Amino acid sequence: MLYFYIKVFHIISMVSWMAMLFYLPRLFVYHAENKDNKGFCDVVKIQEYKLFAFIGYPALIATIASGIGLIVLDPSIMKGGFMHAKITLVLILLAYHFSLYRYLLQFRDDKCNKSGKFFRNYNEVPTIILILITILIVLRPF
Repeated sequence: MLYFYIKVFHIISMVSWMAMLFYLPRLFVYHAENKDNKGFCDVVKIQEYKLFAFIGYPALIATIASGIGLIVLDPSIMKGGFMHAKITLVLILLAYHFSLYRYLLQFRDDKCNKSGKFFRNYNEVPTIILILITILIVLRPF
């Protein structure tokens, strides 16, 4: 029964993490497109920081910790290549997460030169990875 409670926690944590991964680049779009509006940028900087620090980072830790807990409680889920592929995609999401942090710091210091269009495209990365992870977990193709 503990396994299923951890699984529920894992899903809730993942949804929270993905919400940050989807929304923070959207804030970066607005920030990049309104660099000349200091008042707007000051507000967006606060939103970016709070979203990353108080939702994204704790959700990331909870997702990883609960995922490890699921593997510890049932090591048989590592059989088959689908879980290895999922973990690889999660590692890519981790890299994406920390790339967002790098951009957050650049915006904080008014040094980000990326365009709104760049962040619109960059925002598609977690969507594609989420689709792939969902396919792997539900269909277990290999």
